[in-house]
Amino acid sequence: MTDILPVRPLIERTWAEDARQRGPAFEAHLGGKIETMSMRAVSGAADLALAYTPGVAAVCTAINLEPGLVDVYTGRGNTVAIVTDGTAVLGLGNIGPAAALPVMEGKSQLFRRFGGINAVPICLATTDVDAIVETVIRIAPGFGGIHLEDISAPRCFEIEARLIEALDVPVYHDDQHGTAVVTLAALRNASIVVDKELSTLRVAISGAGASGIAVARLLLDAGVTDITLGDTEGLIGPARSGLTQVKETIRATTNPSGLNGDFATALVGADVFIGVSGARITESEIANMANDAIVFALANPEPEIHPSVASRHAAVVATGRSDFPNQINNLLCFPGLFRGVLDARAGSVSSAMKLAAADALTALVPRPAANRIVPNAFDPGVADAVASAVAAAV
Repeated sequence: MTDILPVRPLIERTWAEDARQRGPAFEAHLGGKIETMSMRAVSGAADLALAYTPGVAAVCTAINLEPGLVDVYTGRGNTVAIVTDGTAVLGLGNIGPAAALPVMEGKSQLFRRFGGINAVPICLATTDVDAIVETVIRIAPGFGGIHLEDISAPRCFEIEARLIEALDVPVYHDDQHGTAVVTLAALRNASIVVDKELSTLRVAISGAGASGIAVARLLLDAGVTDITLGDTEGLIGPARSGLTQVKETIRATTNPSGLNGDFATALVGADVFIGVSGARITESEIANMANDAIVFALANPEPEIHPSVASRHAAVVATGRSDFPNQINNLLCFPGLFRGVLDARAGSVSSAMKLAAADALTALVPRPAANRIVPNAFDPGVADAVASAVAAAV
């Protein structure tokens, strides 16, 4: 582009060969994936006088007198901060804020491409809960919403809860709520395929971190009554001790049969397996599930069980990958959800909004089949449908 400083082509020429040798992913990331662009031209003195001093002073004064005008006369109302500390990045784990930046830039791309929303990566060089909360509170005046990303559990729960309490803009942790919304939508359609009522399903969730807890909470809100969670220590059941507060709370509303022991125990006779932990599940364990079972093996890049193996015993199989049918992808949720929240000027993201988003995604597949229980992220109208449903639920 003509407005790029001369040093940028030099950097790109210097590193182009290195990127080619490393592969296409590196070529796609060369120089980063996002940039800041001006919405209006500054072609001369008259434009400068309006965009900056003296014209800008009148706008500043108006906002000072009427704070709500900040979302009318600045880009704040269409701008989200993507905040991470790099402690739970994809399947890579705690790789730190700098190594997390490519993911945050990618998320920014997706916000713009699918939701028309500007998003700014904020990678924090601290894992201290107090420091993260304080930092986000201090930068929040410049953003219409806060999107938390790749922050490890159980810290993510406290960070989100404290920011929701402190801020008057929506705060949303995608690893929790995006996963939960798309999982619920997929499960609604999978239930139609196997001709089972959502309320009658026995669900076993492998993983009691951010995603697992959030999925369980939203399924409970949607009317599922029999959910059992497991983590690396076994089932979250009556025999467990030393649980975190979050796990203690979820135990009170799950595992109605009082199961204890390893996760395989929960799979015996279960209608649904949802994997959000990466723990390996064997073919025999899937075979022990109920007839017409539903398997959501969502770990990336390696599902808990290979889809071809799970398909020998399950009627519907989904993964988190794009190279198999039924990708449970947060991209189906967060651009549209934030579009709806920002358009409605909502101060928070409620359970009703998440349920509405899931309902919208479900409805986008009017004739669900075993190999199609969620829309494709590139299907036209996905983000708009979710945005409209969320805005109506405010």
